[in-house]
Amino acid sequence: QVQMVESGGGLVQAGGSLRLSCAASGTAFSRSVMGWYRQAPGKQRSLVATITSSGSTNYAVSVKGRFTISRDNAKNTVYLQMNSLKPEDTAAYYCNTYPILSAWGQGTQVTVSS
Repeated sequence: QVQMVESGGGLVQAGGSLRLSCAASGTAFSRSVMGWYRQAPGKQRSLVATITSSGSTNYAVSVKGRFTISRDNAKNTVYLQMNSLKPEDTAAYYCNTYPILSAWGQGTQVTVSS
């Protein structure tokens, strides 16, 4: 199993950028597909982006071209660079394996003001 600790969230104006980090523990990280998920108030948690162990990526349509997922297997860390942020990106962001095999971390809150 992989355990996650997310960080890097905050309050930013529309059009701004943030970089989220997810520090993972557990020997399975380097061979796991990792994903970033988000949950806005009153909505279900949804998948934002995934990255395979070799670095292949996929994105939700709503963030494609604005967000970039990356990973550093030596540091057991996965990142989410978020550019051109919009108010609708406001949510709590979580990382986990894909498919979901581990317990959720505490997440990190991203708030985008208009």
